[in-house]
Amino acid sequence: MVRVRFAPSPTGNLHIGGGRTALFNWLFCQSQGGKFILRIEDTDKERSKKEFVDEILNSLNWLGFAWDELYYQSERFDRYRLYADKLLKSKVAYIEKSPEGKEAIIYKVLPKKIIVNDLIRGQIEFDSSLIKDQVLIKSDGTPTYNFACVVDDAEMNITHIIRGDDHISNTPKQVLIYEALGFPLPLFAHLPLIMGVDGGRLSKRTGATAISDYRKMGYLSEALLNYLLYLSWSPGDNRELINMVEAIKLFDIKNVNKTAATFDIKKLDWINNQYLKSADPEKLANYLVPLLVEKNYINQDSYDRPYLLSLVKLFQARLPRINDFVDWADFFFLEEPLMDAEAVKKYLNIDLSKEFKLFAQRLENLNNFDAINIEAAFRELIAELGIEAKILIHPIRVAISGKTIGPGLFELAHCLGKEKSIKRLLKWVRE
Repeated sequence: MVRVRFAPSPTGNLHIGGGRTALFNWLFCQSQGGKFILRIEDTDKERSKKEFVDEILNSLNWLGFAWDELYYQSERFDRYRLYADKLLKSKVAYIEKSPEGKEAIIYKVLPKKIIVNDLIRGQIEFDSSLIKDQVLIKSDGTPTYNFACVVDDAEMNITHIIRGDDHISNTPKQVLIYEALGFPLPLFAHLPLIMGVDGGRLSKRTGATAISDYRKMGYLSEALLNYLLYLSWSPGDNRELINMVEAIKLFDIKNVNKTAATFDIKKLDWINNQYLKSADPEKLANYLVPLLVEKNYINQDSYDRPYLLSLVKLFQARLPRINDFVDWADFFFLEEPLMDAEAVKKYLNIDLSKEFKLFAQRLENLNNFDAINIEAAFRELIAELGIEAKILIHPIRVAISGKTIGPGLFELAHCLGKEKSIKRLLKWVRE
């Protein structure tokens, strides 16, 4: 049976690169009907923190990666010592004492050619004469990364190791330890790096942010998964949107791209918008309620749920991130809109008192204040005045919402209501 593992270190939050590695392990496992093993590599006692463990587990749950088994390296120190002692007894490792008299166990590296048939990159050759002797157990008694990985992967029967290609340099060192311990070698697959749009290594400025931060910013988990998948793989039919159920059926690890991927936040925003368009408004409203409560826009226990749902439906096709709703739709919840100074300067710097008064009168006379009738009243007015729609439509939008972006003006006015729409228009009438 296929068994893969994702092995994060709880010395920080789960970032975008780790999320992609988890995705490809999980996806391969699902496509093969295998087991997904989660191993927390917490041997660094000083830097490993429980809050990071919790964040990693929560992020993996949010992404939908259910693990079959969970291990902590900090609970397995006796296993590492057991195998290190075995290598000592077989004379392939030796003890090195520190000035303080503490002992480290070192593996003696002998010159040889190492060949690894990588599932993504093909055959890779290494010369072990370029590798120095490898520390197995440090003088403080903790295992080194490469040694603990080998022991764990062997004891956990890991069949495929899928990880970033920054680990390629670790592969020959681990192969030597596998061979020294007589363990069967797993198959390796090294994913290409994710680069920033500037061509450099991914940084916080170019997208190297924690998965939990993307969640807080208002990205849907399914959209983020879709984007992470397409950074290094596609089904080959020029589609940009694919759900994980279909991806599992089509996925082949050998079709993963060999070249580095570029993380583009604008592309992620586009994909997230596509998912928001078809998202359940009830689900989006549930997400938004605590954000709106925090802003004092609604009361947790007494807000108008149908009205909120109508606003969600009005905005969801336009939002790059669901959190943008809070800023884009604030004028629906405030008594007076927060005016964009640049928008005021651009669209309300001339006297439109006559036009605003006439439009307000037409709105007042509407018995059915819906988008269709509001638009009809607007069209009749500009025809009567002999002006183009753009002369009035942008100033009216700014006057009643304070913004230049958002849903269509007529739908906006309908949701805002007759009283507020008229009141905000007349505020800009110069007596």
